[in-house]
Amino acid sequence: MIETDRYAYYPGCCAKASAKEYDATTRLVCQALGIELVELENWVCCGASSAHSVDKLLGITLPAQELQSAARLNLDLVASCSLCFSRLKIAAHELKNENIRNQVSEILNEKIPANPRNGVKHLLQVLESHMDKIPLKKPLKDLKVACYYGCLLGRPKEIAEFEDEENPQVMDKIISRLGGEPVEWGFKAECCGGSHIFTRQDIVLKLSHRLLYQAKQAGADCLAVVCPVCHSNLDAMQKSIDAEYKDKVDLPALYITQLIGLAAGLPVKKLMFDKLFVDPIPLLRRKGLV
Repeated sequence: MIETDRYAYYPGCCAKASAKEYDATTRLVCQALGIELVELENWVCCGASSAHSVDKLLGITLPAQELQSAARLNLDLVASCSLCFSRLKIAAHELKNENIRNQVSEILNEKIPANPRNGVKHLLQVLESHMDKIPLKKPLKDLKVACYYGCLLGRPKEIAEFEDEENPQVMDKIISRLGGEPVEWGFKAECCGGSHIFTRQDIVLKLSHRLLYQAKQAGADCLAVVCPVCHSNLDAMQKSIDAEYKDKVDLPALYITQLIGLAAGLPVKKLMFDKLFVDPIPLLRRKGLV
């Protein structure tokens, strides 16, 4: 029997809307690996897209509520969205300042401890610690994957405490464990434009096109992604990118949890590939994976 590890789980806003497939496959994969996710009660938006740029204190207070909820459960807090992870880590860092901590405590009407015993992890870090438990029922043989981490997951390095901010390897290791081939490329931690999709679509199209083009040039069959906002830019915006740059990339972008679930032999219907804009089924069929 697989030993169960428990974490407080912060799904984030996208998990209930544009990234339902990420949330669903996160829960499925974690269950298969003996990881218990305890969803925070009454969680709120962490303000990732704009709160911190409008009001610094607001940008700390919103994620501070989730840090406190996890602390009451006496569990480390895990986030699957890289933007949410970044805001949670930054808030935890800022709350080390006594003045800020007192202000946030007053707003929340709850005293925030100076040295909380629990921490914040990204889903990738949790999956890495359990990757030897992944049952390989359908290895991703011959599948070449460009692992895309995005620009926020490892930055700022001293706050994120993740990996090498320029050349992270954790997802590459997971893909190798799944029997796939992580391709070498130099854009795994570059920006896709993030939440600029709401205000400057031209920036997102330019940066995301560059990423997709470089991944294709590196020989990738698909992308592995770990952030709903990044995924939206690289998947849902491909039609607009094709129209803007007259350069049809046609590169499926899958969540790492979908790839883990596929290799572990979880039911294909439950992996929700049909929710993606760029259909990965033809690729997976050619590789004999579905």
